[in-house]
Amino acid sequence: MADQHILDALYATVAARKGADPDTSYTAKLFAKGTAKIAQKVGEEGVETVIAALAETPDKVASESADLLYHLTVLWADQGVKPEDVWQILAERQGISGITEKASRKGD
Repeated sequence: MADQHILDALYATVAARKGADPDTSYTAKLFAKGTAKIAQKVGEEGVETVIAALAETPDKVASESADLLYHLTVLWADQGVKPEDVWQILAERQGISGITEKASRKGD
């Protein structure tokens, strides 16, 4: 599988688990616990990634990043956000100064 498509494949697997048995699938268990639990896991994994970046090895950062991306795809599926929705926004932002882009957002 091409590296650039790994998140698309992960998302497809995650989305397919949405109706699975929570007793046999960790992903299904997250869906069953609801959005608040899924969001909590994204936050936890984000913090663990930051801690790894500050105090651990690059391998640990990569491992924590994989956990973060997995939980983020669960959140996307929970919210009906498809990877291509995110890729489209990233493509639109490509080549735009980060300062200019942030200034264009309301409330930031």
